[in-house]
Amino acid sequence: MPFSPWTCMGLYTVSCLLDAVDGNAARYFNQCSKFGAVLDMVTDRSTTTCLLCYLSSIYPSWTIVFQLLISLDLSSHYMHMYSSLTAGASSHKKISKSSNRMLRAYYSDNKILFGVCALNELFFVALYLLSFEEDPTFPEWSVFPLYVLAIGSFPICAIKQVINIIQLVGASQNLAKVDVEDRKKAFKSN
Repeated sequence: MPFSPWTCMGLYTVSCLLDAVDGNAARYFNQCSKFGAVLDMVTDRSTTTCLLCYLSSIYPSWTIVFQLLISLDLSSHYMHMYSSLTAGASSHKKISKSSNRMLRAYYSDNKILFGVCALNELFFVALYLLSFEEDPTFPEWSVFPLYVLAIGSFPICAIKQVINIIQLVGASQNLAKVDVEDRKKAFKSN
């Protein structure tokens, strides 16, 4: 990451694009599984976390923000996945009609899901590449488009964080309901 920005960006982009393809391939070949869904979520979180950790090292005054983003990303996705599995849902992308409208739109429309995720990642990639702006080997022509990309993708990145908060709160509430029901059942059986 510190020495080969374009190679790193290319590999990161390929990884993100493959992530968009693997779920569709699993559905097409009827190979969906809970293990696959969890593995997909874990690899997504790992990839983003690696980039955010690196960003915190090159933008030290923003470290706390990157740490909070990592914490929010990991906790919201873990809680959402665990809540979905606990509730017996066939997929963490199946959102009930009583759930938050923004979360429903995010998970029910693959174009919205892909667009939000892609622009969220592109914001972080743009920040990464802009850290090489002072490097004499870094192409000058790329700086302005990277600033445009960063500024243009920032609002979607912010929306993604709002979705993460909604997802975390909703999953926490769902798990609390399950706990209350389990305790009622246990109390009745005693």
